[in-house]
Formats: sequence, C-alpha cells, structure tokens
Amino acid sequence: MLVAALLALAAVVVELGALAIELRHRRRRDPVVIKRAAQAARHAVACGDRDLAQRHLLAAASSSAMHAALAEIFTELAASPPDPRVLSKSIADFDLDSLRRLERTRMLVRAGPALGLMGTLIPLSPALSGLANGNISQLTDNLRVAFSVTVLGLLVGVVAFGISLVRDRIYTRDVSDVEFIVAELEIGTTEREAMAVAS
Repeated sequence: MLVAALLALAAVVVELGALAIELRHRRRRDPVVIKRAAQAARHAVACGDRDLAQRHLLAAASSSAMHAALAEIFTELAASPPDPRVLSKSIADFDLDSLRRLERTRMLVRAGPALGLMGTLIPLSPALSGLANGNISQLTDNLRVAFSVTVLGLLVGVVAFGISLVRDRIYTRDVSDVEFIVAELEIGTTEREAMAVAS
C-alpha cells in the first residue's frame, strides 16, 4: 500500500506539472481576443477566404486539443454545404476528449484516500499483535507507517481535487469557445451563400 500511495503521489505531481504548463499557455487568453478572432473568421468565410479564417482562429486556439478540433471543423466547412451533424459531432468529440483528460485526476481524488485508508488498516493488525505481546517497538513502527500512508493518501486526494476543479473550469471554457466559433462560422457560410444567390 505504501508503494501504491507513493505511485499515486508521483502521478499527482506529474498532473500538477501538466496543469502548470496548461495554465501558462492560457495566460494570454482573453475572451475578447476569441470573440474578435471568431468575427474576423466569420467575415473571411463570408468573403470566401477560408484560409484567412483558419489562420485567425488557429492563432487564437488556447490548447493543442482546441487547435486540432478547429482544424477538423474547418475541414468539414470546406465541404459544400457543411453537414451540421458532423460539426456537432466534432464539438462533442472535443468535449469528450476534455472529459477523458479530467478522468485521470478524478480517479486520483478517490484512489488517494482509499489507498490511505487501506494503508492505515493493514498495519493495524501487526501493531495490535505487538501491543498484545508487549512489543512497543513493533507497535510504534506499524502505527508510524499507518499514519504516514493516511496523510499521503489524503494529500493525493486534496491536490487531485484542486487540479480537477481548475481543469473543469478551463475545459468548459474551451468547449464554450469552440461552440461560439462554430456558430460564427456557420453564420459566415450562410452569408456567403446569400451573397452568391444575390449575385
């Protein structure tokens, strides 16, 4: 149990480092920039310049996952006419990918305290046996291990919970941004079709 708890601690430290990198990439993130990029892309789509629209939006993507989702959406928008079901599927896949990344830390939220509890209960049997035999050294050694694993498990759970809360917020914002961008691009496509009919 001690080894498992230490592995869980190592995993949560890795996730904490990954979160720090994600937050650093999002440091320059501004909702106004996303809105302006989406509106510029909408105008470019309406004028028939999909390459310019793609450059506007891919530059505003806040993560590699969002970049890949937007590239897939532009591939579908290149079709004539774009299928709204495929666009909805791209958004749903992006959302599911975000949830998959969240599952790692959500699992640690539950696994950390469970490992801590098991690491507490397992050494209690030899500790009580040492107490019954008058072996104080055995009692103290086993209680020290038990309480150390408990603290370790709770630490893993608390840190993983904090990481999950922050990631949940930033991933929800990413999905919201992608949905807004798709809505703007669909309007741009409609405007282009209307201009084509009028001419």
